Formats: sequence, structure tokens, C-alpha cells
Amino acid sequence: MNTISLESLVERAQGGCESSVHQVLTQVKPDIYSLSVRYLWHPHDAEEATQEILLKVLVHLKSFRGESRFKTWVYRIACNQLLALKKQRMERQNLNFDDMAEDLSKGLDEVGADEYTLPEYQQLLEEIRVGCTLAMLQCLDRDARLSYIVGEIMELDHKEASEILGISTSAYRKRLSRARDAVTRFMLNHCGLANAANRCSCSKRVTTAIALKRVDPNKLLFADAVESSSDFSQALGTIRELKEIRRAAALYRLQSPRLPHEGSFSSWLKSALDRIAC
Repeated sequence: MNTISLESLVERAQGGCESSVHQVLTQVKPDIYSLSVRYLWHPHDAEEATQEILLKVLVHLKSFRGESRFKTWVYRIACNQLLALKKQRMERQNLNFDDMAEDLSKGLDEVGADEYTLPEYQQLLEEIRVGCTLAMLQCLDRDARLSYIVGEIMELDHKEASEILGISTSAYRKRLSRARDAVTRFMLNHCGLANAANRCSCSKRVTTAIALKRVDPNKLLFADAVESSSDFSQALGTIRELKEIRRAAALYRLQSPRLPHEGSFSSWLKSALDRIAC
């Protein structure tokens, strides 16, 4: 069975094929959401931003002229939209690396072997892993954060990334280098995932995270199905063997943000198409 390329679907969508419009938006949605949740931290904020971005893609779809990859064009819309947002809930906390380093040095509790093996506990660990590492990105300013996400985590080449962000390639490289150095230095010095020698580890933070209401065991934001501890440990071991400068981005790529429920997207898309048709 032949798979229709995204570019071909775009052409059909521009010609008025509604099913192709649906397929185009469905294909780009995961990447937009992944970018948004890494940029904004909170899944609800990311879902709202994703819908706003998709709506702009939908409204301006016919203006795409194929002068770049379609996804490059979409990412440019996404980045502009994210930069234009007012401060969201996590940004309003004004996190910085110094305060976060101090926070990670406190409230560390050892966990018993029996508790560690419980499936529910593994979900809490995943919640803290993802939530904490995403929070580290909030310590970067907006421009640096986007540069790090598109360049290091999403691994777009410098030319495409600079085009998406609307800056010169040389300016992008400098911005990315500063962001990468800041994230790498922090993780290697404070995060137990990137460096096993560090005091902080996700398993030691569960009790404190629940007590401070940073994690609600009954309403997890990031953890989905129970993760296999052995699989994560194996992947983490491989990451720790990488060069220091590559470990942080590898940890982010290991985490796949949980996508919003497909039913909510389908109903939103139908509503958006109906509004445009009117």
C-alpha cells in the first residue's frame, strides 16, 4: 500500500479536499504539541497553544508556496505563535538555574526497595522525571528555549532552525551554543539522570513533590502507562555513556510527551472546519 507524502496531502488540501486537510493537520499535530509542551511545560497550556497553531495553519494553508519544507513552514507559524503568548502558568514562576539548583538539593528522601517496585510508584517517578526536566527548560529565556528545543531536542539543522526562528544562521548558532552550555552544565552538576554522582534522583523526590503539591498522584500530567523500570534503566545507562554535551538532549528525546486524547482533537478539528466554511 503506497503512503501519500505530506507534501502531496498539502497539495490536495489546498485544492479543497477536506479529508486531506484532516490528514495534514493530524500529521503535524504531534510535532506541534511536542514543541509546545517542551516550551510551555503544562500539557493543558500546550494543548491550547497547539489548537491555536493548527488553526493558523488551517487558515493560511493556501498561502503555502512550497518555498520550504511544509513542516518548516508549520514550525515557523508555531514558534511565532508561542513567542506571542502572554506568560503561561510555569513562566510566571520565573524559574532560574540557581533557584532550581537549591531546590533540587533539598527534600531528598530514601525509598524502600518494596515501595520502589510498585507500578504506581514507577508512574510517580516518570511524572517527576518529565516534569522536572521540562522545568529546567523554563530557566532559559524564550528565545534560548526555542533554539534549544528545535536544535538540540528536535535535531533540526542550523539552516532550517534559523529560518524557522527568523534569524541568521550565525546568530542562531551563538544562541544555541549558550543555551546548550547552560542546560548541560546544570544537568551535569545537579541532575541524577545525567550524572549518577549527583545527590538528586527522581526516586528521592517523590515524597517532597507530593507534599508540596507539585505532583498529584490522582491527576498525573505527564506519566501515562506504567513504564518498565528496566527499559528506562537500560536507556539511561546508554545515555550516560554519551559525551557530556550530548546527554541532556538525549534525555529529552527519550521522553515522548503524552498526546492529548484523539477524540478531543477530532471534535476540535470538525468545529474549526465548520467555522471556516461559514
